[in-house]
Amino acid sequence: MKRIGLLSDTHGDLPEALFSFFGACDEIWHAGDIGDAGTAERLAAFKPLRAVYGNIDTRDVRAVYPLHQRFLCEGTEVWITHIGGYPGNYDRSVREELRSRPPKLFICGHSHILKIIYDKKLDLLHLNPGAAGRKGFHNMQTALRFVIDGTDIREMEIWQKEKREDHNITIPEN
Repeated sequence: MKRIGLLSDTHGDLPEALFSFFGACDEIWHAGDIGDAGTAERLAAFKPLRAVYGNIDTRDVRAVYPLHQRFLCEGTEVWITHIGGYPGNYDRSVREELRSRPPKLFICGHSHILKIIYDKKLDLLHLNPGAAGRKGFHNMQTALRFVIDGTDIREMEIWQKEKREDHNITIPEN
């Protein structure tokens, strides 16, 4: 049995509350748009980290993390990528492989919209943890925590925080 913390689209911003939310997790998985190597290093220093790079990630992040990760976790086949779409509208870059070799758990980010959808046609669970960082159009910062026990995925929990943008106000001098 493994407890997994899942996030995406941090864009270099790691809310401190996530460290409490992920405290009991065995691993953290990041579905891309990490933002910078320092953000990944902070997560990896806290818990073992599996990550993929996203479309905004720079060379330093891409040098360490792949575009796709496919692996077994506790007997469950997992595929993590950044741009993947969702059931009924998978991205063309992953569509054919999903159809020919569907994993049990398909994870992506990119949309900044939290989604937990069971795909009946492909018999897989699709997860998008939304956006944990503040950059983007979303109103809530979100992440997920769950348990994988053999092929059983359970105890899905959502972390959410109202997004607050930092506003710098400049007062003109008279």
